[in-house]
Amino acid sequence: MITRIATRVRALSGWRAHGVVLVAGLLGALALPPIYISPILLVVFPLLIWRMDVTRGWRGAFGLGWLFGLGYFMGMTHWVGAAMLVDIATFGWLLPIAVVGLAAILGLFPAVTLALVRPLWRAGHPARVLLMAAAWGLGEWIRTWGLTGFPWAPLGMTWMPFDGILQSASWFGVLGLSLMTALVACAPVLLEESLSRRMAWSLLVLTLFLPLALEGLGQLRLAALEGEEGGDPLLTVRLVQPSIPQTDKWNRELMVGNLRRYIAMSRLPGLDKVDVVVWGETAVPYAIDRMADVRAALAEAVPPGGILITGAPRVSGEGENRAFYNSLFALDGSGQVVAVFDKFHLVPFGEYVPFGEYLPLDKITVGAGDFSPGPGPRTLDIGDLPPVSPLICYEVIFPGAVVDPMAERPQWLLNLTNDGWYGRSTGPYQHFQIARMRAIEEGLPIVRVANTGISGVVSPLGQVSALLGLYEEGILDLEVPKPVQERTIFSRFGNKIPVIFSLIICAFGVFLQKRKVKYNKI
Repeated sequence: MITRIATRVRALSGWRAHGVVLVAGLLGALALPPIYISPILLVVFPLLIWRMDVTRGWRGAFGLGWLFGLGYFMGMTHWVGAAMLVDIATFGWLLPIAVVGLAAILGLFPAVTLALVRPLWRAGHPARVLLMAAAWGLGEWIRTWGLTGFPWAPLGMTWMPFDGILQSASWFGVLGLSLMTALVACAPVLLEESLSRRMAWSLLVLTLFLPLALEGLGQLRLAALEGEEGGDPLLTVRLVQPSIPQTDKWNRELMVGNLRRYIAMSRLPGLDKVDVVVWGETAVPYAIDRMADVRAALAEAVPPGGILITGAPRVSGEGENRAFYNSLFALDGSGQVVAVFDKFHLVPFGEYVPFGEYLPLDKITVGAGDFSPGPGPRTLDIGDLPPVSPLICYEVIFPGAVVDPMAERPQWLLNLTNDGWYGRSTGPYQHFQIARMRAIEEGLPIVRVANTGISGVVSPLGQVSALLGLYEEGILDLEVPKPVQERTIFSRFGNKIPVIFSLIICAFGVFLQKRKVKYNKI
């Protein structure tokens, strides 16, 4: 049966072939949060391999990878279109361009890696499964830094519901999980009747054994480390989520009322029992460092002897030398700023316009002019609090790049964000799960506060005790657990591990293809 399906897929031509590949990419995105239809990958990746078998040279492989990527990334990042609806009169016309354009750019990554492995490809050979998995793994790594980087929701995040398997991210990161996922997803190809039954079943059992082995090892890690989380917490935080719609957030007539709402929620009973009150990204719409009256008002939200941490814009310099930053401010009970952090990884078209001197476009966020990047990542000392690595908005999506490797190791991660731009789409759900993955990789707890959700605290093992859901108004007082005692393997070596694994698997695939194996040449 598998052989008959493979033959029909290879025989497709013209618009039918292109349509099947595009739809396969769209379906592949269903494996990601918050839907998690992971078995769909067992159909999608074999189809991609069978179409790869009939490509002509690297150009054909490039086109195949791009078309598949176009569908896959449209399914993954369609939520970006919601940002264009916040000011629909100005930016509504950009919605289809944003959704399709971003997917078209991201599709270049699988396109390039499939083109690179095409000269090594032997159609019909079982070892090409290894080449496809390696190509996908390398493509996701390139996506972490290529074209400024956008490693949103890697394939390995399909395992988010499985706490045991997730622990392997502490060894080889989410990109290693993506590599393993691609390898498993390609496994049905090994059941083609053209292969030796003995070899096919041996390879299939070995491949499908991987997630079972990782689940078992992960459960052992959980059992060994959960005992460490006992005792006194690292600190206690109050997360404030007022759930102010994006359309109201920058309305000048509502700004003062919104700020009073933040302060009132922060002052609810129990304030004296927390160390830190945390608000979301640009929760304060004023330049705090230049407005003493605003700082005095914010002092009311500071817990006794504690700290208020909030996002706010920052302005530096005057006149032509003036620069704008998307910043995090920490204030004490007297309203004094005790620490500042400027966002270092800015969102293209959201916070600055690439090649702005040539493109007749404005950024979609409020305010004239582009934001400027700050230095980062950084370890920040805030009063008597444990050292922290702050991350604003999508800075948390970059595996291996959330902690300053040259500074003192932080004891926790802090992510302030504003996902109100994306409404009730899949974007906020994916963003929260991405933050969970960083906690496991680094072995550090993460505190996440979003203006409209999702807010919560994630343990260094990726476990969540309580959440403020999407568009849920409220506060949460939570204890932040301590980091794991010993640094994770991934925190020491980062993405070098999955890249090396991908290269080894690719080399092994080439080696096996040179051996005499019974298979049908296509």
